Amino acid sequence: MSTEKLLTTPFSPRATSADVISGVDLTGRRAIVTGGASGIGVETVRPLVTAGAEVTVATRRPESAEPLVRELNEAGGKGSAHLAQLDLSDLESVRSFVQDWRGPLDILVANAGIMALPQKELAPNGWELQLATNFLGHFALATAMHSALKASGSARVVLVSSGAHISVPFDFEDPQFERRPYDPWVAYGQSKTAEVLFAVGARRWAGDSITVNACNPGYILTNLQRHLDDDTMRAFGVMDADGNLTPLPFYKTPAQGAATSVLLAASPLVNGVTGRYFDDNQEAPIAVEGAENPSGVAAHALDPASAQRLWEYAEGALQG
Repeated sequence: MSTEKLLTTPFSPRATSADVISGVDLTGRRAIVTGGASGIGVETVRPLVTAGAEVTVATRRPESAEPLVRELNEAGGKGSAHLAQLDLSDLESVRSFVQDWRGPLDILVANAGIMALPQKELAPNGWELQLATNFLGHFALATAMHSALKASGSARVVLVSSGAHISVPFDFEDPQFERRPYDPWVAYGQSKTAEVLFAVGARRWAGDSITVNACNPGYILTNLQRHLDDDTMRAFGVMDADGNLTPLPFYKTPAQGAATSVLLAASPLVNGVTGRYFDDNQEAPIAVEGAENPSGVAAHALDPASAQRLWEYAEGALQG
């Protein structure tokens, strides 16, 4: 576990993704944003393109991103946007995407994800679908793109995790819920712990000038909640009796939720920083165990031994 001083930035929790890279020139830089067609993905793609980057929007349904790509390319700025099909739950789709890529890669934002599937579902390789999509698909993508990231000379990978990881360590004894009862939120939290552990394990890439960090976007109403029923949304306090969405005061807009991702992807303030977890545009402290509403990053998600064990487990799945 790192004993380095926590990194701070001048940006508040309400800063937007455009705010955190204001004045940054990304001309000539190439980026991939998974799940860039909706929610915080859109607000990740937009400022990167505006800053001059060539951004590939990698999504399961590319047609859903066509309006965004058209808008950005017709704006006449320095950057550009492109579409590519990618289903992170399907390792064959990941392999196909990687085979089609040419040249270096400067920025990879692992933004796509699914949350709280009510019933256990399996990916084509037999993994529980949330773990397969949120973690393994991104692990497969990043590791397969390692040579392209290394060719950048200063590449960044951003893993969009969640505060849901805090209460759920990775269960190495039964990660796929083959013996324990399936729980939608435990499965989601485990997948998000896995993403933080991936960032810790990827410290091994520092010598290749590749930094990898994880972040929590905060509470935002997006498509991510599509699997939650109305009763659950009302229990969370974000839906009224008539079915209208009612964000709570601490909820962020998508542009605010995307800020920490974009900060890690492009800001010079985090040059050389790797293997860490950020929240509200700051490096997060260790969560206090037993706290009523814990915040920060769980110690179990920063454990190097667990990170190594998970890396080996994921590599085995890719080889199998």
